Amino acid sequence: MGISGRIARYFQSSQLTPLVALVALLLGLFAVAVTPREEEPQINVTMANIFIAFPGASVDDVESLVTIPAEQVLAQMEGVEHVTAVTRPGMSILTVQFKVGVPRIDAIVRLRDTMSANRDWAPPELGILEPVIKPRGIDDVPVVSLALWSSDPDKGAFELERVAHAIESDLKRVAGTREVLTLGGPGRAVRVLLDADRLAAHGVTTLDARNALRFANASLPTGKLVRENREIVVETGNFLESAADVRSIVVGVQAGSPVHLGDVAEVIDGPDQPVRYAWTGTGPAAGARGLAATGERPAVTIQVTKKPGENAVDVATRVLGRFEALKGTVIPADVHATVTRNYGATANDKAKSLIVKLIFATLSVIALVFATLGRREALIVGLAVVLTLAATLFASWAWGFTLNRVSLFALIFSIGILVDDAIVVVENIHRHRGLASGPLASIIPGAVDEVGGPTILATLTVIAALLPMAFVSGLMGPYMSPIPINASLGMLISLAIAFTVTPWLALRFLAKGAPAHASRLDERIAGFFTALLAPFLTARQAARNRRRLAAGIALAIVVSVGLAGVKLVVLKMLPFDNKSEFQVVVDMPAGTPVEVTAAVLRELGAHVATIPEVTDYQAYAGLAAPINFNGLVRQYYLRALSEQGDLQVNLVDKSARSRKSHEIAASARPALEAIGRRWNANVKVVEVPPGPPVLSPIVAEIYGPDEPGRIRVAKRVREALAATPDLVGLDDSVEDPAPRLLVRVDAGRASLAGISRQDVVETVRTALAGLDATPLHDGLAKYAVPVRIALPPERQGALDELLKLTMRSADGSLVPLSELVRVSRSERERPRYRKDLMPVVYVVADQAGRTDSPLYGLFASRPGVREAVAAEGAAPGEYFIRQPSDPYRQYAVKWDGEWQVTYETFRDMGAAYAVGLILIYLLVVAQFRSYVVPLVIMAPIPLTVIGVMPGHALLGANFTATSMIGMIALAGIIVRNSILLVDFVNLKVAEGVALREAVMLSAAARAKPIALTALAAMMGAGFILDDPIFNGLAISLVFGILVATALTLVVIPVLYYAAFRGRLEPLAE
Repeated sequence: MGISGRIARYFQSSQLTPLVALVALLLGLFAVAVTPREEEPQINVTMANIFIAFPGASVDDVESLVTIPAEQVLAQMEGVEHVTAVTRPGMSILTVQFKVGVPRIDAIVRLRDTMSANRDWAPPELGILEPVIKPRGIDDVPVVSLALWSSDPDKGAFELERVAHAIESDLKRVAGTREVLTLGGPGRAVRVLLDADRLAAHGVTTLDARNALRFANASLPTGKLVRENREIVVETGNFLESAADVRSIVVGVQAGSPVHLGDVAEVIDGPDQPVRYAWTGTGPAAGARGLAATGERPAVTIQVTKKPGENAVDVATRVLGRFEALKGTVIPADVHATVTRNYGATANDKAKSLIVKLIFATLSVIALVFATLGRREALIVGLAVVLTLAATLFASWAWGFTLNRVSLFALIFSIGILVDDAIVVVENIHRHRGLASGPLASIIPGAVDEVGGPTILATLTVIAALLPMAFVSGLMGPYMSPIPINASLGMLISLAIAFTVTPWLALRFLAKGAPAHASRLDERIAGFFTALLAPFLTARQAARNRRRLAAGIALAIVVSVGLAGVKLVVLKMLPFDNKSEFQVVVDMPAGTPVEVTAAVLRELGAHVATIPEVTDYQAYAGLAAPINFNGLVRQYYLRALSEQGDLQVNLVDKSARSRKSHEIAASARPALEAIGRRWNANVKVVEVPPGPPVLSPIVAEIYGPDEPGRIRVAKRVREALAATPDLVGLDDSVEDPAPRLLVRVDAGRASLAGISRQDVVETVRTALAGLDATPLHDGLAKYAVPVRIALPPERQGALDELLKLTMRSADGSLVPLSELVRVSRSERERPRYRKDLMPVVYVVADQAGRTDSPLYGLFASRPGVREAVAAEGAAPGEYFIRQPSDPYRQYAVKWDGEWQVTYETFRDMGAAYAVGLILIYLLVVAQFRSYVVPLVIMAPIPLTVIGVMPGHALLGANFTATSMIGMIALAGIIVRNSILLVDFVNLKVAEGVALREAVMLSAAARAKPIALTALAAMMGAGFILDDPIFNGLAISLVFGILVATALTLVVIPVLYYAAFRGRLEPLAE
């Protein structure tokens, strides 16, 4: 007796068996209780922004002295995926993205050490400031965000911001929170608005006011006095504690009388000059979320992130509970909150719905066994499946996975596979009871042993097919890794339970029932397969019939694959999800005031408010909306210029609407883009991607010898993309020309007056941009309140007002700026981009229309793009996988975006598929000790295509990465069936049965367990069909198993007979 029979014989009577089962069940309940719940898998991708300021330097100087040396330093580090950079006047922003899986702490420490060790690339006298390093990761994505607004029309963003700051400290005390920030408020400042005429009249300069503020705000401990045996601490000076203190500062003397700051400037303590705006609005579906239709109201947003490893559900629940507790105390009665994001609730809802599907999938499989084998057998299989799932959930938690849509879908799709071992064992025990007499305790080990070898081998083949997928690289690897790992763990646990707990249950539950003898159904099955296989085995034309069968199958495979060629099956990385949100990103021409950006957003918001499914929306002008994972990768958090804006649109729950979020976003796009064109704005509708995000679905990276040439090529490439049907959302990284005033210091006149260039620059900067001269110390503010000197906003646009300002010469006389400077007009310097040590210009686009797959848009645009590159006069270069090796010899385009992720994912999945097939072959060779038998057993694998591709075409679904996962899983599932058939044939031949009869008996005897396991797998996968992301996986499994199983029961007997009739028939005789 083999090892499986011996294991069954020991555990069927052991007192340990029920204890093992109880422990497995308790561990599963423990895992469900403690495993963090999240909507999507946590992808450990670490990136960091490095900000290096070089005040006053041109783009050329910043790029050559800062960006290029810095990126060369960053590229030295191990584990770096990409180094990108954008160079602006006076600032270099570099981004280093580490490879997926590099530990966050290691990456950050390595980055800081590298930057510190190489800081000497720039001499101190250059004026380059210290780098500011800001690491970013998945935990920087807020799990909760709330928009605060007031029903009091007199309360604006400033008052709401003060309430939000008071709330921040309370929310930060909630366990599991990491960062609590307020977005959208103007901030508080004491603004000192200078009057040029009054300054001149009182003989005071801008620098006088600045210096007076700095020197007046001082207080320090200055020693101690000892008197009467006691020390008395002495503090000298006093801080500025109010606007009145600021007004009373003496800034000069005129005619023997002091001149106070209030005499030459208006001092206002209140909201800072607006550089950003935020507001919230409601849509037609507001009532579905319990929101009042309030229209647009000023708002600020509080966003909360969580600590690594914390349960998003628990953190979100505690945060919102604490917020409710603050109402009436910290939060005034007229201040209300709209929950604009609650990833805890969405994660919990998704987990609950998937757990319900998991339960129903399990019950459906149990019902299947009940209908075919009986209630006692169904009870055994049901208990085995429950124990397997419980132990698998614990193993998944121990591995480090969270409860998310991918890990739970892995279990749902695995139900049909996990139940296979139990079904095969129970069905064989059931069959042996009808064939043999004697006590059940002696029948069970033999029945288990008969199928033990093929069951072990079949389990290992499924694992061999799935497990290589765990090594897919890039962002897609950790996103999909729960599927192969959880399924493989479940298969091993299922095998262990089938050999230990299942015999114990069978001995107790089947002993009371009557043995099941051969039924009429079994006789009918035998007769059916005898008639079905006879034309290929016994008929005179058997050989010709076998050749016709092979030709028909080959033709079906070719036709099935051809469905993709004629676009009846569209190839895509991942289908669109059905989220309850989308985003509208607005980019105005460079130099657009934030007020104009806000006006565009208001018009866009007015249209969004007419979409029936919209509950609410939040607009952000001059700042970014709370980021999601897509925004993290695309670095939307850096969008803080006056010409940039976001519109966050929230939809009613998908259960309350008929249209999917992609349909809603696609239908809104034309009207929103038309509004943008009226304002000369670039408006893009951005949906939450279903998988790993990229810069844009279609990205053309332009490389070449010089920046003007790259810009020319980029503009032509954009025109070529615009001429391609169904391409939308076009944009590029080239800023439109914007005016610039150059205020040059007349060195001769300044020297004669004894005024330094630095003082002139400080005066102009103070008047226009404002200068934070000193902070206010009122003891109440959570954030520093600056005392800021500037011209009044209404005068900052007048050049004459600026030139009226005076400066003090060496002899004490006042000299107006108009005599010290010369003003000329120019264009603003454009930012420059670099990627992986090469200069680059980006052109981006998105795909719309019937196919909705960027791959088709990319390849359709290639002829026009090649012409655009060739128009620069050199042979065009086109790259798909890597950057050009010599970008200084020719202009070239490198395709990136979703194409790159698709290529890497399908490349790795194809490699995983090949490795899986090799492992299956080796396992079968080891079991059957033949090089030919594995080829016969693996022959049905191509048959899955006949089901998979027509299934996608029939349901109108895209063939995606999840579809590919289903095909890979099918290889192991179908081989399992083949092994059961071949093993039975070998057993019968060894017993002396003729090969022709043995192959017919194999189809008849194994048809029931094969059909049962196939139906179980199909029923488990059927519960995934309604998911927008994983329906490709379900379609592959359902249709692939249906067709391949039916064909396997014919192909394997026929092929085995054809391959071995010359060797095994004499042996049987």
